[in-house]
Amino acid sequence: MRIPLDPPPGLWAEDTSYAAAGRWADGSNVRFWRGRPQVIGGWERLTGQTLSGVCRGAFGWTDRAGILTFAFGTHTGLQVWRGGGLFDVTPAGLAPGQVDGAGGQGFGTGTYSSGRFSEPAAGEFFPRTWSFGAWGEVLLASPRGGGLYAWANDPASAAAPVAGAPGQITQMLMAPTDQVFALGCNEEVSGVFNPLCLRHSSVRKNNEWTTGPATTAREYILPGGGRIVAGRVIGTSLLVWTNHALFLGSFVGAVGQPWRFDRVGERCGLIGPQAVAIAGQSAYWLGPDLQFYRYDLGGAAEVLPCSVRRDLVENLAASQGDKICASTTSLFGEVRWDYPDQRDGVENSRYVLFSTLDGAWSRGEMARTTMIDAGPAAYPVGVDPQGGVFHHERGHSADGAAFSWFIETADQVLDEDLTVMALGLWPDLGDQAGPVKLSLFSRLAPQGDVAVSGPFALAPGQARADFRANGRFFRIRFAGGSAPTACRIGKPVFKVALAGGR
Repeated sequence: MRIPLDPPPGLWAEDTSYAAAGRWADGSNVRFWRGRPQVIGGWERLTGQTLSGVCRGAFGWTDRAGILTFAFGTHTGLQVWRGGGLFDVTPAGLAPGQVDGAGGQGFGTGTYSSGRFSEPAAGEFFPRTWSFGAWGEVLLASPRGGGLYAWANDPASAAAPVAGAPGQITQMLMAPTDQVFALGCNEEVSGVFNPLCLRHSSVRKNNEWTTGPATTAREYILPGGGRIVAGRVIGTSLLVWTNHALFLGSFVGAVGQPWRFDRVGERCGLIGPQAVAIAGQSAYWLGPDLQFYRYDLGGAAEVLPCSVRRDLVENLAASQGDKICASTTSLFGEVRWDYPDQRDGVENSRYVLFSTLDGAWSRGEMARTTMIDAGPAAYPVGVDPQGGVFHHERGHSADGAAFSWFIETADQVLDEDLTVMALGLWPDLGDQAGPVKLSLFSRLAPQGDVAVSGPFALAPGQARADFRANGRFFRIRFAGGSAPTACRIGKPVFKVALAGGR
C-alpha cells in the first residue's frame, strides 16, 4: 500500500500531535511557498566590517549618482555603508542609548499616566530604536527620544541636527506630501513632551516647523490616552499606532488642519516601534497583548489568527517587546517578526513568519536585531546582535557555514484500529543540496511510548529508502544541516503494510 504525505501548508503548533493529525506541526527555517515546505535561503556578508553597537533600524537608498547606501542605527550611534566601506556619521554629542528594555515607568514604557504628564522618566527605559527616511537623496534619521538629523551622503561628515524640528521625537515619518512628521514629540508652544502629539513640517521644507498662516506646518493631539508608538506610510495615507489604538491619517488639504486622523481600531495597539510591517495595502503587527493584527486600507483592524503563537507568548523575554522587529520579504509574499526568546537570553533569537499568499505560518531560530526587505538592494538585509550585516536569500549556507533546518508532521493516522508497518519511502525532494535526514516517531496510542526510527540519510536524487517502523500514529521529520543545504518537499510516498488490528 502506498500512502502520499500531503499535509496542508502551514505549521499547526497550538494542539497536541493527535488533535493536529494530518498537519505539519513543527519546524525551523522552513517556509511554505506555493503550498509546499521549502528551506529558506542562505545569507552572505554585505561587508567584512561589523557595526558598533546593537542595530535596531536600517534603511537603504540610492543617490542621484545611483550609489547604493545603507544607514544603520545602533544603540551607540549612526553608521552608513557606502561604496563598500562602513563609516561612522553619529551626530556630535549624541550619547549612547539603552541596549535592553527595563520595564520602568514614565514615557517610553508603561502607560501614559505613569508619572506626571510634564515630567518624563529620569532615564531611558527602552532599547534605542531608529527611524529613517529619504529627503530627496539626503538621509533623515531620528533615534527614539532624540531629535531629527540629516546626512548628505558625505562619509567624512557627521549627521547634523535639522533646524526647527522638535528636540524629542518618538518616531520620525516621511509623508507622501513631502512633509516630515514627528510622532510623539514636544508641543510647539510649551515645549513639553506630549506622547500623543503629532507635528509635521511645511511642505518641502524640513526645517520649517512653526505653525501659522504663512506656513503649512501643523500640530495635532491624538485622543484616547496612551502614547504614540510608531507610524507607517500606507498608500497615500498614514497609519499611527498608540499602545491602545490605530489611527488613519488622511490628507484633506484644509488650511487649518491639512491632515485628519481617524481611529480605525481599538484595543489593537503596537508592542514596539519596529513591530509593524506594510505589505501592499495591508499592515501587519504585533500588539501589547501578543495578538497579531492586520489592517487593510479602507477597512478595520482585525485579529490575525496565528497557529504558532503559543510558543511566542510563553517565551517572549520579559520587558523586551520593544526589540521585536517586523519586516517583509516581497519575493515570497511574507511578513516576519524577529523577537527575543527567554530560552536564549534577552536578545532577538527567533522569528515567526506569515505568508500573505496562502495564510501559512512558520518559524525559525536565527538571531537578527534588524531586517529590511530587498529594494533598492537586490536582496533583503539583516543584522545580527554582534553587528554582522548580511544579504539574505542569497546562497544556501550561513555565510559559508552550515545552518540547521527541520520540519515535522503531527500524527499521521491511517486507521486508529490498525497497526501499520512502514516499509520505505519514495522521496519527492526538489532542489536538494546536501543530505536530508528522515526520522519516524511511532506510537500505538496518542500518549503511548515513542519508538524512533532513523535518522535515515536521503541523498540528492535517491530513488528509494528502505526501513521498518511499526505503529498506529506516526510523526515524520525531515531535517538538514550542511553547507550548502536546500530542499523543497513535494509529495513523498510511503510504502506501508497492515500489521494487524487491536
